[in-house]
Amino acid sequence: MNHDHDQTGRLLQPNSHMCFVCGLENPVGLRLRIYRTALGEIETSFTAPEHFQGYPGVLHGGIVASLLDEISGRAQMGDDPLAPRFMLTAKLEVKYRQNVPVGVPLRIVGRALKSKDRTAEAWAGIYHGETGGLLAEARTVLISVPPESLDASRLGELGWRVYPVEE
Repeated sequence: MNHDHDQTGRLLQPNSHMCFVCGLENPVGLRLRIYRTALGEIETSFTAPEHFQGYPGVLHGGIVASLLDEISGRAQMGDDPLAPRFMLTAKLEVKYRQNVPVGVPLRIVGRALKSKDRTAEAWAGIYHGETGGLLAEARTVLISVPPESLDASRLGELGWRVYPVEE
């Protein structure tokens, strides 16, 4: 099996060192592994620990928004890990449909929507891993990071690469 794909054929996406959501070395981060499931579609799974709760048993709404923000933006990143389309969130509209529980597996899906030269739109949803119900969703408007703000030749310094999953 290719180390960049899992058992279902999903393509493992890059991580960084310190990103709150995907940074593998961030001691307080979520450390999510993100997979491409189809062109413009990604997904990840997450079981929130209790220390991220707002109300007892309920994931804090700010963490919910962070998950939706990251996964929707990642859906517009493109398929070339060496030349990703980094984008900034200009607008994040979250709909909290049900409480998102801590301690329960969650499935988080992102889909690319419209894309123009410098802007894009995306959607993300958080699903209950056991019942499949949609718990929260968001639409985002994204703006491409200006080339002068991020030198693509320095991505290695950020730790931006595909890290094989240890089995």
